[in-house]
Amino acid sequence: MGELLAIFALVLFSSNIIITKIASTKVNMNLGFLISVGMNIFFGSLLLSVQLLFFRQDQMEWNTMGFFLFLLGGVFSTYLGRWFFFETIDKFGPTRASAFQTSNPLFTAIIAWLFLGEILHWIDVSAIILILFGLFLVSYVPQAAAKQEAAAGREQLASKNQLKQVVSIKWLIQSGILLAFLSSLSYALGNIVRGVAIQSWQEPILGGVLGAFAGFVLHTITNKHTRHFLTEMKKANPLGVTLFAVSGCITITAQILVIASMHYIPISIANLITLSTPVLVTPLSYFLFKNQEKVTYITIVGIILVLCGITLIIL
Repeated sequence: MGELLAIFALVLFSSNIIITKIASTKVNMNLGFLISVGMNIFFGSLLLSVQLLFFRQDQMEWNTMGFFLFLLGGVFSTYLGRWFFFETIDKFGPTRASAFQTSNPLFTAIIAWLFLGEILHWIDVSAIILILFGLFLVSYVPQAAAKQEAAAGREQLASKNQLKQVVSIKWLIQSGILLAFLSSLSYALGNIVRGVAIQSWQEPILGGVLGAFAGFVLHTITNKHTRHFLTEMKKANPLGVTLFAVSGCITITAQILVIASMHYIPISIANLITLSTPVLVTPLSYFLFKNQEKVTYITIVGIILVLCGITLIIL
């Protein structure tokens, strides 16, 4: 049962990556993020209402710890994780953004080792090295492009120190690699928190809505587009708005499925299945976008290595 729920979540997450890529070319990412998270609450609340009205036979019990854990999970996943992820898709494209997300189980294993007392086996260490090397191959093309940009800007630099700053710090931020890792780390924290929450409070739909609410509130406060939301909505591309709205419905459904799957199977297994998006995203992206991301054999080998490393961690 848990594996089936996780597979459905995988399909939805993979579809969302492609949809977000298309939508980001038509609507500003910050506005799109606000639309998506808003739809999380609306569609999640609709699902919760249907559950309570037609499928709920017993009365819902209150669980304070589960309540706050689901809220915290929303902070990490719905707010931080998704914002970083949307920015990664915008910079890297769906294939590489999806590949970087597969490092999520890596962070999950490290966090579990540090805070839950789980000891890493030598196989886990080997898998970590394999994953890092795979991610290096996946980001090979962006690195080459970044070096070309840095070389082109050398004539405008006054000193070598300025050059080093552009190549290292500025490049790291602008290239999207830092955003990709922060997204993966945030999702890992969110999944661990939600996994603990579902064990004490078996309410996946309510948990998904609570997380969406926490993410929506935080993003509303921090998003500079909130104040001009209605004005920008009127000016925005209708197709882009629709796609981000669909993205919101898809992501909240996928999150609910992941939370539900964690009740039946270990968190690490649920992560492995749902974050294997490159398996679906890479061929879809190649044919839909006519290889605009310049996916090469090196990229594919990198993705395969990452997936092999994750498999070693789980096994």
